[in-house]
Amino acid sequence: MAMSDPVADMLTRIRNAGKAKFNSVDIPGSKLKVEVAKVLKDEGYIRNFKFVKDDKQGILRVYLKYDKKQKHVILNIDRVSKPSRRVYLKSKDVKPVYNGLGVAILSTSKGIMSDKHARKENVGGEVLCNIW
Repeated sequence: MAMSDPVADMLTRIRNAGKAKFNSVDIPGSKLKVEVAKVLKDEGYIRNFKFVKDDKQGILRVYLKYDKKQKHVILNIDRVSKPSRRVYLKSKDVKPVYNGLGVAILSTSKGIMSDKHARKENVGGEVLCNIW
């Protein structure tokens, strides 16, 4: 069965694995998912990730991060732009998520980046998801 929204599938797998206290989660790989994982790692929401090549499209293995009380560091992760409704922001409209406590991941003309980086680069784009 073909997936209509691979990014939403990735975010759901990470959310579910965190609730189940898994150490890592395997996700069907793509370049977009690897870039989203880079932003998640840079912002401190995951420990690490690894792209494992196989005979098909590859597997993105994401290593989840927990605090000292074994609580998942991602409290919530929401898909904003969907295949049925795309959400685009101009550079001046990119605002902090939860007053800077969260992160928005954007797909811009300069690549996938966090809202902080997009404001610094003065670019807008499609809002993929919000994380806090």
